[in-house]
Amino acid sequence: MDAFLNKAKKIQTIEEAKALLWEEIPSPLPATIKALELSLTAHDGQLRKSGEPYIIHPILVAAITAAFSNDETMVQAALLHDVVEDTHFNIEDLEREFGDDVAHMVEGLTKIVEIRDEELAPSGSDERLINSALTFRKMLIASIKDIRVLVIKLCDRLHNMLTLDALTPQKQKRIAEETLVVYAPIAHRLGISRLKNHLEDLSFYYIYPDDYKKIDDYIKSNAQNLQFKLNAFIQKVRDTMDKDGFDQEEFEIIGRVKHYYSIYLKMHRKGVSIEEVLDLLAIRIIVKEPIECYRVLGLMHLTFTPLISRFKDYIAVPKENGYKTIHTTLFNEEGIVEAQIRTSDMHKLAEYGVAAHWKYKDGNDSVNLEWLESLNFQKESVEEFYELAKSDLFSEDITVFSPKGDYYTLPKGSTALDFAYAIHSEVGATATEALVNKQKTSLLTILKNGDIVNIFKDDKRHLHCSWLDAVKTSKAQDGIRSHCRARIKESDTLSAYNILATLFVQKSAAMKEMIEIVELKDSIHKLPMQRDYFKETIHKVAEYMGTTEVRFWELLKKGYKKPLIKEIEHFKFFTNKPLDGVEFDYCCHPKVGDQIVAFYKDSKAIIHHKLCKKAYSKILAEEPMLHVNWRYAKLSRYRLIISLQNQKGILADLLTKLSDMDLNIISIELSIQSSESAEYCQIEVESSEGKKSLLAEKISQKLKLIEITSLDDAYNK
Repeated sequence: MDAFLNKAKKIQTIEEAKALLWEEIPSPLPATIKALELSLTAHDGQLRKSGEPYIIHPILVAAITAAFSNDETMVQAALLHDVVEDTHFNIEDLEREFGDDVAHMVEGLTKIVEIRDEELAPSGSDERLINSALTFRKMLIASIKDIRVLVIKLCDRLHNMLTLDALTPQKQKRIAEETLVVYAPIAHRLGISRLKNHLEDLSFYYIYPDDYKKIDDYIKSNAQNLQFKLNAFIQKVRDTMDKDGFDQEEFEIIGRVKHYYSIYLKMHRKGVSIEEVLDLLAIRIIVKEPIECYRVLGLMHLTFTPLISRFKDYIAVPKENGYKTIHTTLFNEEGIVEAQIRTSDMHKLAEYGVAAHWKYKDGNDSVNLEWLESLNFQKESVEEFYELAKSDLFSEDITVFSPKGDYYTLPKGSTALDFAYAIHSEVGATATEALVNKQKTSLLTILKNGDIVNIFKDDKRHLHCSWLDAVKTSKAQDGIRSHCRARIKESDTLSAYNILATLFVQKSAAMKEMIEIVELKDSIHKLPMQRDYFKETIHKVAEYMGTTEVRFWELLKKGYKKPLIKEIEHFKFFTNKPLDGVEFDYCCHPKVGDQIVAFYKDSKAIIHHKLCKKAYSKILAEEPMLHVNWRYAKLSRYRLIISLQNQKGILADLLTKLSDMDLNIISIELSIQSSESAEYCQIEVESSEGKKSLLAEKISQKLKLIEITSLDDAYNK
């Protein structure tokens, strides 16, 4: 595949592109030839940014598609994939010429409106993340009816990545980021490791060029030595299998150096240099029958010392995408080598994933696409949908078991609560605690590969809102979020009646009755969060009161006054009650920006987190409440590195200055670097100032600021 893609990258003429396509399809169907001719006509005169004829792109996308699939209808759709979007031909024309199947695929591809490179938002911006999420959702929706659409789109992106040289460095990086966060994870989930690895390495080259160069330089300068080690190990394995009676014709051993991006991830996850990465080399032993995989495994473990912590049997317990292979890591005289043992059918599925269904007509295995069907496409927020789906798409997996032996594949770092939701959403919602390997433990216990988990539950649903960031799977996140939204809406509705009752010196039940009369029942949950809606409601209620026996002037006698905005500390109240201060209860600890409620007692506001259990019981008890919001609509978070003189009282002085600048301190870490005269401290703060440059200027007037980083950047999280 490497040689094929290198050849595709160098092609600059239509004739060369056609020659490569016909190498992959030596005897094309008449419809494939017709698709090429129509595409040539449709794109005649169009040029790419490199100056080459545009038609080279669809021809090479078709050639790459043919390399991954022998389905010629897919090749025809690849040849025609830009015709409807970029030329005068329409779907009806294609349907008439090539039939429903090809037209349907082209229509699916056209619906995935590519984010054109000139429209890409700045790298790392919120808009950039939204664009990625939109592309992602469009791709998955278009592929629900026909997964072939997704395979062709991935081949299309692979060719775009091969030809990024013609674009500016900024555009190269932005498109590469899109590829790494959207396309590579989908290729991974479809099981197409060949596509995934190439997309990752090409993206890596443009996003982190310095890191790529370090790895490339090391691999190239040590190529001869690495190849020698690999060949020597392969020969040892071959001799071992030969002595045990394996026929040389009955098995195949493939050796390789791991792909660059996987090496880079290992370096960063373990905090090591490339020289310290132990298993740069890997071999694949391919046999005919599944039982032979275990015979080979026994031979390897008897001949070489295995690193047991790295052993995984994906044949007995396949990955969710259908992947089956035994992984083991072996100590050898020359170093450590990863060995993957699989059958030829398993190898086809591992390399080509879902595309193996079309490439190898005799393939019995198929890729599990339940994950695609189970995604919740109806999310109001496209970013939320993307974050939820992404957490399941591309992560290292672990396998855990129920007491009965049923196995579940979960992302690495998953908790017992993730496991509960994996069983069923109702099990997750009613879970109380877990038994992990027969030890009673919390639902937030992080699971390890091979754990046996039993979930205890009761009849009522439990609110786990503060656990949202602790769970890893989209099913758990979505379940928790949905349940918490329902609780928040209920709390907001009840709080609205309590706030109005406090304002008008009435009972909550009376206010509920009045809200029904003025026909605001369906929207009253907005009142605690929206001051304008609160004002509108006050006006409607007062207007109604003025027309009934309860005259408005009677309310004035009871102490009713026009509500005003009152700002105290971090809070903004809209009330007609005297306010002498703000207090916090000890049951919850709301942070700046959290959703809050305020109770009114002895001329003071008592602040609680909106999801606090004690606050909920107070809301149900109809205690007096106030309308409250944070003073700042949105606080931006920053990481500061500040230089301090090493002297007595300097830290107290620093904290005072930060407080004077109205900065809310989240965390502080001292002595990042030190010398005899100075120390550096790292501080995370929240500020109402949204512009980093303005805040930096403000801080620099009082402190020696070394560095400031915005933590609101989607790519910094």
